[in-house]
Amino acid sequence: MKNSKFGKLIRKINLYPPFLGMGIKVRSSNNDFTRFEVELRARWYNRNLFGTHFGGSLYAMSDPFFVFIVTMNLGNGYIVWDKSAAIDFLKPAKGTITGIFEVSVERLQEIRAEVDQLGKSTYHFEADLIDENGRTVARVSKEVYVRSKAHSSHKSTALPA
Repeated sequence: MKNSKFGKLIRKINLYPPFLGMGIKVRSSNNDFTRFEVELRARWYNRNLFGTHFGGSLYAMSDPFFVFIVTMNLGNGYIVWDKSAAIDFLKPAKGTITGIFEVSVERLQEIRAEVDQLGKSTYHFEADLIDENGRTVARVSKEVYVRSKAHSSHKSTALPA
């Protein structure tokens, strides 16, 4: 693990108040933080007027994980930010919803090599949110910006304009 302080924080993510309040739980993560399995259980407080999951909770369950994966695996020499995100709601989401957020070790090595060469780049990731019957209820797309601190000409951690 390249960033043990961040790793300790991620291990406690189920105590994060917004996740607690929305009924979101990290069910599992692997030791190298390349995979997170996250669930959203239906509760009275996270349903919309139609009795299905509130769309904001569906997005929230998927928001941080690709950034976590890239940050944990590239280490302290890189700045990693969400650049953009989208969610396509494909079916009404009922019951327990599961999202698996995963980036292969090979892809992480490619990201590191490209950013080390170019200084910065943006990467696209997708994950499906699946209901208890195995149906895809939503698809999340994320753009993650990565910059090498070694190539930075200034100390700012802000995204480029």
